[in-house]
Amino acid sequence: MSDAAANGGARGVPARDGRPPVPGAAARDDTVAAVVRQWRAVHPGLDTGPMEIIGRINRCAALLQQAEDAPLRRAGLSRPEFDLLGALRRTGHELTPSELARETFSSGAAVTKRLKQLTERGLVDRRGDTRDRRVAHVRLTNAGRDLVDGILPEQLAYEKVVLSGLDTGQQAELAALLGELLGRLEGRPGAVRI
Repeated sequence: MSDAAANGGARGVPARDGRPPVPGAAARDDTVAAVVRQWRAVHPGLDTGPMEIIGRINRCAALLQQAEDAPLRRAGLSRPEFDLLGALRRTGHELTPSELARETFSSGAAVTKRLKQLTERGLVDRRGDTRDRRVAHVRLTNAGRDLVDGILPEQLAYEKVVLSGLDTGQQAELAALLGELLGRLEGRPGAVRI
Protein backbone atom coordinates (compact mmCIF):
# COMPACT_ATOMS: atom_id res chain seq x y z
CA MET A 1 0.00 0.00 0.00
CA SER A 2 1.08 3.57 -0.39
CA ASP A 3 2.81 4.96 2.65
CA ALA A 4 0.13 7.64 2.86
CA ALA A 5 -2.58 5.01 3.13
CA ALA A 6 -0.52 2.89 5.49
CA ASN A 7 -0.02 5.94 7.70
CA GLY A 8 -3.70 6.76 7.77
CA GLY A 9 -2.88 9.87 5.76
CA ALA A 10 -1.16 11.53 8.72
CA ARG A 11 2.53 12.34 8.97
CA GLY A 12 4.34 10.87 11.92
CA VAL A 13 1.73 8.17 12.59
CA PRO A 14 3.31 4.69 12.43
CA ALA A 15 2.15 2.47 9.60
CA ARG A 16 -0.26 -0.36 10.40
CA ASP A 17 2.57 -2.86 9.91
CA GLY A 18 4.49 -1.14 12.72
CA ARG A 19 7.18 0.43 10.51
CA PRO A 20 7.86 4.14 10.99
CA PRO A 21 6.54 6.48 8.32
CA VAL A 22 8.87 7.62 5.58
CA PRO A 23 9.46 11.41 5.53
CA GLY A 24 7.46 12.96 2.71
CA ALA A 25 5.66 9.68 2.11
CA ALA A 26 2.19 11.21 2.37
CA ALA A 27 2.59 12.62 -1.15
CA ARG A 28 4.11 9.48 -2.68
CA ASP A 29 1.91 7.10 -4.61
CA ASP A 30 3.98 5.88 -7.55
CA THR A 31 4.06 2.63 -9.49
CA VAL A 32 6.35 0.98 -6.96
CA ALA A 33 4.02 1.95 -4.12
CA ALA A 34 1.25 0.04 -5.90
CA VAL A 35 3.50 -3.02 -6.31
CA VAL A 36 4.50 -2.86 -2.64
CA ARG A 37 0.84 -2.56 -1.66
CA GLN A 38 0.08 -5.73 -3.62
CA TRP A 39 2.97 -7.67 -2.06
CA ARG A 40 1.95 -6.56 1.44
CA ALA A 41 -1.56 -7.89 0.77
CA VAL A 42 -0.17 -11.26 -0.33
CA HIS A 43 2.64 -11.44 2.29
CA PRO A 44 1.78 -9.07 5.17
CA GLY A 45 4.90 -10.04 7.15
CA LEU A 46 7.31 -9.51 4.25
CA ASP A 47 9.80 -6.65 4.62
CA THR A 48 9.32 -4.70 1.39
CA GLY A 49 11.75 -1.94 2.40
CA PRO A 50 14.44 -2.99 -0.12
CA MET A 51 11.82 -3.16 -2.88
CA GLU A 52 10.78 0.41 -2.15
CA ILE A 53 14.34 1.59 -2.85
CA ILE A 54 15.64 -0.80 -5.50
CA GLY A 55 12.30 -0.86 -7.32
CA ARG A 56 12.29 2.93 -7.54
CA ILE A 57 15.91 3.04 -8.71
CA ASN A 58 15.12 0.50 -11.44
CA ARG A 59 11.92 2.30 -12.49
CA CYS A 60 13.66 5.69 -12.58
CA ALA A 61 16.52 4.20 -14.62
CA ALA A 62 14.12 2.67 -17.15
CA LEU A 63 12.13 5.90 -17.57
CA LEU A 64 15.25 8.07 -17.81
CA GLN A 65 16.83 5.78 -20.37
CA GLN A 66 13.71 5.79 -22.56
CA ALA A 67 13.74 9.58 -22.71
CA GLU A 68 17.52 9.91 -23.03
CA ASP A 69 17.65 7.36 -25.83
CA ALA A 70 15.38 9.48 -28.05
CA PRO A 71 18.26 11.66 -29.36
CA LEU A 72 20.31 8.52 -29.90
CA ARG A 73 17.56 6.90 -31.95
CA ARG A 74 17.29 10.06 -34.06
CA ALA A 75 21.04 9.78 -34.72
CA GLY A 76 20.68 6.08 -35.57
CA LEU A 77 22.64 4.95 -32.52
CA SER A 78 21.95 2.41 -29.82
CA ARG A 79 22.77 3.16 -26.18
CA PRO A 80 25.74 0.70 -26.19
CA GLU A 81 27.15 2.31 -29.36
CA PHE A 82 26.88 5.76 -27.80
CA ASP A 83 28.59 4.47 -24.66
CA LEU A 84 31.57 3.37 -26.77
CA LEU A 85 31.73 6.73 -28.53
CA GLY A 86 31.37 8.51 -25.19
CA ALA A 87 34.21 6.50 -23.65
CA LEU A 88 36.51 7.51 -26.48
CA ARG A 89 35.45 11.16 -26.21
CA ARG A 90 35.75 11.52 -22.43
CA THR A 91 39.09 9.72 -22.14
CA GLY A 92 40.46 11.84 -24.96
CA HIS A 93 42.75 9.20 -26.45
CA GLU A 94 42.81 5.93 -28.34
CA LEU A 95 41.60 2.81 -26.54
CA THR A 96 41.94 -0.86 -27.34
CA PRO A 97 38.78 -2.96 -27.63
CA SER A 98 39.55 -4.58 -24.26
CA GLU A 99 39.89 -1.14 -22.65
CA LEU A 100 36.57 -0.13 -24.21
CA ALA A 101 34.98 -3.29 -22.82
CA ARG A 102 36.14 -2.32 -19.32
CA GLU A 103 35.05 1.31 -19.74
CA THR A 104 31.56 0.34 -20.89
CA PHE A 105 31.01 -2.84 -18.82
CA SER A 106 30.55 -4.83 -22.03
CA SER A 107 31.81 -8.17 -23.30
CA GLY A 108 34.68 -8.26 -25.77
CA ALA A 109 32.45 -9.84 -28.41
CA ALA A 110 29.83 -7.11 -28.05
CA VAL A 111 32.47 -4.38 -28.33
CA THR A 112 33.92 -5.99 -31.46
CA LYS A 113 30.49 -6.09 -33.12
CA ARG A 114 29.70 -2.47 -32.19
CA LEU A 115 33.10 -1.24 -33.35
CA LYS A 116 32.55 -2.89 -36.74
CA GLN A 117 29.25 -1.02 -37.14
CA LEU A 118 30.71 2.29 -35.95
CA THR A 119 33.70 1.90 -38.27
CA GLU A 120 31.40 1.25 -41.23
CA ARG A 121 29.51 4.45 -40.36
CA GLY A 122 32.76 6.44 -40.26
CA LEU A 123 32.45 7.31 -36.55
CA VAL A 124 35.59 5.50 -35.37
CA ASP A 125 38.93 4.50 -36.91
CA ARG A 126 40.89 1.39 -36.02
CA ARG A 127 44.62 1.02 -36.48
CA GLY A 128 46.84 -1.95 -35.77
CA ASP A 129 49.54 -1.87 -33.13
CA THR A 130 53.03 -1.63 -34.61
CA ARG A 131 54.41 -4.13 -32.08
CA ASP A 132 51.50 -6.58 -31.81
CA ARG A 133 49.26 -7.15 -34.83
CA ARG A 134 46.61 -8.77 -32.62
CA VAL A 135 46.00 -5.45 -30.86
CA ALA A 136 43.91 -2.66 -32.39
CA HIS A 137 43.71 0.96 -31.28
CA VAL A 138 40.40 2.78 -31.71
CA ARG A 139 39.87 6.52 -31.96
CA LEU A 140 36.97 8.81 -32.78
CA THR A 141 36.80 10.34 -36.21
CA ASN A 142 35.81 13.98 -36.52
CA ALA A 143 32.29 12.83 -37.40
CA GLY A 144 32.17 10.65 -34.26
CA ARG A 145 33.38 13.48 -32.05
CA ASP A 146 30.87 15.91 -33.55
CA LEU A 147 28.04 13.41 -33.05
CA VAL A 148 28.87 12.89 -29.34
CA ASP A 149 29.30 16.63 -28.79
CA GLY A 150 25.94 17.28 -30.42
CA ILE A 151 23.98 14.70 -28.42
CA LEU A 152 25.49 15.17 -24.95
CA PRO A 153 24.20 18.71 -24.29
CA GLU A 154 20.65 17.61 -25.14
CA GLN A 155 20.90 14.72 -22.70
CA LEU A 156 22.31 16.91 -19.93
CA ALA A 157 19.59 19.53 -20.47
CA TYR A 158 16.95 16.82 -20.07
CA GLU A 159 18.61 15.55 -16.88
CA LYS A 160 18.69 19.08 -15.48
CA VAL A 161 14.95 19.45 -16.06
CA VAL A 162 14.26 16.08 -14.41
CA LEU A 163 16.27 17.04 -11.33
CA SER A 164 14.87 20.58 -11.11
CA GLY A 165 12.21 19.37 -8.66
CA LEU A 166 14.97 18.73 -6.11
CA ASP A 167 16.88 21.59 -4.54
CA THR A 168 20.69 21.67 -4.63
CA GLY A 169 21.00 20.06 -1.19
CA GLN A 170 18.63 17.22 -2.09
CA GLN A 171 20.52 16.60 -5.33
CA ALA A 172 23.83 16.45 -3.45
CA GLU A 173 22.37 14.10 -0.84
CA LEU A 174 20.88 11.83 -3.50
CA ALA A 175 24.18 11.78 -5.43
CA ALA A 176 26.08 10.86 -2.26
CA LEU A 177 23.66 8.08 -1.30
CA LEU A 178 23.65 6.62 -4.81
CA GLY A 179 27.46 6.87 -4.89
CA GLU A 180 27.65 4.90 -1.64
CA LEU A 181 25.29 2.23 -2.99
CA LEU A 182 27.18 2.02 -6.29
CA GLY A 183 30.49 1.68 -4.45
CA ARG A 184 29.10 -1.27 -2.51
CA LEU A 185 27.76 -2.93 -5.64
CA GLU A 186 31.05 -2.41 -7.49
CA GLY A 187 32.95 -3.93 -4.57
CA ARG A 188 35.23 -0.98 -3.96
CA PRO A 189 37.76 -1.33 -1.12
CA GLY A 190 36.05 -0.92 2.22
CA ALA A 191 32.61 -1.58 0.74
CA VAL A 192 30.39 -4.32 2.04
CA ARG A 193 30.33 -7.34 -0.29
CA ILE A 194 26.93 -8.66 -1.33
